[in-house]
Amino acid sequence: DVPLSEGRYQFEVNVFGAMRLTQLVLPHMRERKSGTVINVTSMGGKIHTPLGGWYHGTKFALEALSDCLRLETKPFGIDVVVIEPGGIRTEWSGIAADGVRKASGKSAYARQAEAVATSMTSEANTKRLSDPKVIADAIGKAVSARKPKTRYATGFGARPMITLRGLLSDRGFDGFISRATGLPRT
Repeated sequence: DVPLSEGRYQFEVNVFGAMRLTQLVLPHMRERKSGTVINVTSMGGKIHTPLGGWYHGTKFALEALSDCLRLETKPFGIDVVVIEPGGIRTEWSGIAADGVRKASGKSAYARQAEAVATSMTSEANTKRLSDPKVIADAIGKAVSARKPKTRYATGFGARPMITLRGLLSDRGFDGFISRATGLPRT
């Protein structure tokens, strides 16, 4: 249901914007033989949820590009770090819920759209979200560490969800996410 123009826009912002900025700073970092590139992806770059394909696609892409970049820049003394936020108390949940309802609220996916949007904005979910400071703290750790970790998963649910995704089969994780988002059973 999502227009291709919206998918392209998400890739422009989340992938091409980050990579263009990286292209602009890398020559200076290579010259200095040091630097740290920080890419903020999401736990959504490791997991998947219904009706979030374009968003997850951008985050998976930025994860892969960061991994390749880390190998490419290592000989120049440059670190590449990925910050993988979980649920953070920002306007993102409301914006995403509105987007799901707008794109799919009157389509064949209307029941899924309502379940997903409601899950994103429920009081039970939103009160568990982490303060944005946890992301700033992770970035601070990464840039000040002599040898930063390659990934910092932080914020509500990030570590457990990423771990769970690694433990469950594809169908097992699909079932878990379907139950967690309250998707209707067919």
